[in-house]
Amino acid sequence: MADPLSTPRLTSPHLEHFPSRTIRLVGRVTLLRGDVATLDSDGAVTAHLNRDSHLTVGNWVEVVGKVNGDLSLRVLVSRDLGRDVDFEAVKAVVDATHRYKEIFYSE
Repeated sequence: MADPLSTPRLTSPHLEHFPSRTIRLVGRVTLLRGDVATLDSDGAVTAHLNRDSHLTVGNWVEVVGKVNGDLSLRVLVSRDLGRDVDFEAVKAVVDATHRYKEIFYSE
C-alpha cells in the first residue's frame, strides 16, 4: 500500500488530476522572474519559488510542490539536475507510476 505522504511523479498534463496535492515534477527552467519560474515538463508549468530555490534557466530541475487551483505549483523543495536529463526516461517513469498507481501513491 502506498504511503499517504507520497509525492506522485507528474508531468504537466497530470496536474489537473492532483489539486491541492503535494507532487514531484521534473522540468526544464525556461524563464525566471523574481520568485516565479516557468518550467517545461511536457507543457508549461508556473512554479512559485521559495527562498531556498536556486534555479538556472536552461537547467533541469526536480521540484516537490503543492498544486494550486490554477495548476501552478507552490515549490516546497527544488533540486537542480543540470543540463543533461533524458526527459523521455522521466516520462516513462511517470507513465509507469500512473499505470501502477496502487504501488506508488494513494488517490
